[in-house]
Amino acid sequence: MQQLLWIETLLKLSAGLVLVAMPGSIIKLLGLPRTDNGFWPRLLGTVLVGLAGALFWEGRSPGAGGLGLAGVLIVNLCAIAVMVAVLSLDAGPPAKRGRAAMWSVVLVLVGLSILEIVNL
Repeated sequence: MQQLLWIETLLKLSAGLVLVAMPGSIIKLLGLPRTDNGFWPRLLGTVLVGLAGALFWEGRSPGAGGLGLAGVLIVNLCAIAVMVAVLSLDAGPPAKRGRAAMWSVVLVLVGLSILEIVNL
């Protein structure tokens, strides 16, 4: 269980820091819809960094009543549901590369969620 928390922490922290530091480059690299400025991607990055901090805190304090594996599972399932809905309604990125990037994130989150359910 602790290993999953650390994996989640590293994934969320690295994705968050990249979004905060260079949102325009990441949007272009992944083929996602462009924005006029980097505010929303940076805001998402900040949320991911915050989640990573909560996971770090939980991971280093066994028995603490914080976010934990169940909380991360809920966050992941919400993200999966919204991303699949957006992609299914064809409201996501117009570029194939952007859709592929989003489906890749969905698959990674589904895999992590399955591991989290097994370890609850």
